[in-house]
Amino acid sequence: MATSTQPNALKAFEDKIRGQVEEAKTRLEQVEAAAKQHNAQAETAAVTRLKTAKNEIERKLQDLKATHETHVARAKSEIETDVARFKASVEEVDAKIKAAKK
Repeated sequence: MATSTQPNALKAFEDKIRGQVEEAKTRLEQVEAAAKQHNAQAETAAVTRLKTAKNEIERKLQDLKATHETHVARAKSEIETDVARFKASVEEVDAKIKAAKK
C-alpha cells in the first residue's frame, strides 16, 4: 500500500540521503583506487562489501516510496542508521589503507 505521507517531506528525505550516499560513494571510489594501488586485498574485499551496502541503501530508499505511512518513520530511521554505518565504514577502510602506507 502506498504511503500518503507528505510527498515533499519524503522527497526531501530521499534527496538528503541520496546526497549523503553519493558523497560516500565518491569517497569509496577513492578508497578503492588506493586499495588497488597498494594491493590491499582485505581492503579491496571491504570495498566490495561496501558497494553491496550502498546498493542495499538505495533499494531501501526506493522501497520507502511504497511503505505504508505507519512504517515510514521506522524505515527512515533504519536508512539513516545504514547511511551512518556506510559512511563510517568507508572512513574506516580509508584509515586502514593510510596506516598500511606508513
